[in-house]
Amino acid sequence: MAAATLTTGLLTAGTATAEQSGTTAPCRISVGSVTAGGDHRMQTFSATAPVTKVTDKIVAKDVYPDGQTRLSPAVRYGPGEGSELHTGQVVLGSVLYDFSYRTPVGGGTVSQKQLTRVGPGWQNYRSLDRSTVGAKSVEWSLTNDGAELERRTVKTENGRVYRHMDGWASNFRGVKGMALISQTSRYDTFLMTHSTGRLYTARLPRVSGHIIQPVVKPIRMSTWGVFETLVAAPCGQGTIVLGIDRDTGNGYLYSVGHANGLSTVIKGLGKAPGTFKDPVYFSWTKYSDPLLFGE
Repeated sequence: MAAATLTTGLLTAGTATAEQSGTTAPCRISVGSVTAGGDHRMQTFSATAPVTKVTDKIVAKDVYPDGQTRLSPAVRYGPGEGSELHTGQVVLGSVLYDFSYRTPVGGGTVSQKQLTRVGPGWQNYRSLDRSTVGAKSVEWSLTNDGAELERRTVKTENGRVYRHMDGWASNFRGVKGMALISQTSRYDTFLMTHSTGRLYTARLPRVSGHIIQPVVKPIRMSTWGVFETLVAAPCGQGTIVLGIDRDTGNGYLYSVGHANGLSTVIKGLGKAPGTFKDPVYFSWTKYSDPLLFGE
């Protein structure tokens, strides 16, 4: 597969533990989900072998109507003004919303919930991710058939949020799961799983030109096609990735080093405790976590 052309698909992968990057404590990944009842759930896993579940809790109940959530990118949270603020985006049915709400620190009763309608048409997409570097945010969305991966620039002016589609890349058919693993001022990098079983990185420019020329590199050539959902968190110079097999409800944790094509170091940490059968999964990200990390 040529570096700039996606012909057979992509894949998603993981991270490096803190032990690998020279510190003593293992890294953790906080996996979020929206339950069938519209609750926000958090499961935190330690990147050890065997995998250890540190937290499993309902952060907030009845955030959304039952059974309506289709897509949710990463949710950011952190303490402030004696409570904990949670913000992000969500697709309910066919409509995209920005949302925010507060709970007591650590979760609990929801207050000051705001759900701001952005617009319809999102029944045509099967993924949504947001990348923020400095003051600039972009959103990436993949069409249901994988024919197009679209880039939107997000701007806030006079208290209102504006989105403008300013780029697209073609031929992502066969992609099953994707997760953002690197962001710089010039490009974002995703890991993607593919129906052929292959694992890829796809580097996508954040600026310059409506026709996006992705740089696509294989990471592994087989076995990754079972994962329809990927959740990633940075760790040292790499990434922790949870691959979820929606058919079985099983999740497996991986430590993926610095992306370097087929030479990328990937360590399987094992099966994550519990089952993964909630309708929608995402990554929990603290406001205090660094947003700028590169390859």
